[in-house]
Amino acid sequence: MQRAYVMLDAMSVSVDLPAADAEVLPGVPWGLVEAFPTPAYWAYQVLVRRIEARPIRYRIGQTLREEVAACLLGGHGIPARIGLVTFEHLRAKGAFGERAPDEATLYAWLSEPIAVDGRTVRYRFAAQKARYLAAALNALSDAQVPSQSGRTLRDWLLKLPGIGYKTASWVARNYLDADDVAILDIHILRAGVFARFLDSNLTVERDYLRLEEQFLSFSHALGVRPSELDAVIWLDMMASPGSVARAMEALPESKFKRTHAPSNSRAKHRDANTHQLALLG
Repeated sequence: MQRAYVMLDAMSVSVDLPAADAEVLPGVPWGLVEAFPTPAYWAYQVLVRRIEARPIRYRIGQTLREEVAACLLGGHGIPARIGLVTFEHLRAKGAFGERAPDEATLYAWLSEPIAVDGRTVRYRFAAQKARYLAAALNALSDAQVPSQSGRTLRDWLLKLPGIGYKTASWVARNYLDADDVAILDIHILRAGVFARFLDSNLTVERDYLRLEEQFLSFSHALGVRPSELDAVIWLDMMASPGSVARAMEALPESKFKRTHAPSNSRAKHRDANTHQLALLG
């Protein structure tokens, strides 16, 4: 057994975890709790947030339409802050009311300059996202959307143009606080390969569901909620570019290492986005 502590204002709380050489899953040792990024390290980080009463807020919008729009506007190639401000810009225009705007109107709104932290920016991919948003908002207006579970909602969202497994899982996790899906981006993939609970030979493009099952199995073996673990890993990996780079260097040479090594240009900007968990993607 290994013991760690969470220091509070007037007391400390002890956390007991299995020995470093015990296996959380076959072939996956718990590792040292203080060693980034072992399974024990991740379990401890989740428990710290629970003990300190610092839950992570997932949901961005007040309605499913808003949640889908926010996740579509964020994600790959869009800085989190830009995605959030653009979402608020469209909400102020009334884009998510009962009557869905058409593609041309959405494109015009997305093409407008937007003030972000004292500077003016223009949203990238305005034409593409206007097309996706118009289709999604129309579908959400006309259909009875299943919401019995995260997976049923995700499977329905996958039918919409521009929404793949990651974005659909992101919406389902945020809107339903779902624990039966996982949001698998590069940060989660790296953490999984470092700690050996994800297969480095699999890719999200071809093997999303297999990787998701591995992530969910790992979460359950740790005894934590997948939604909690997903969010904690994302925040920590985003905030620790130096540690991530060193962990990548320690990996044996592989296709994964060559493909997913952090770029210097990305590392410089990570810390500025760590507060934007809602737009992880």
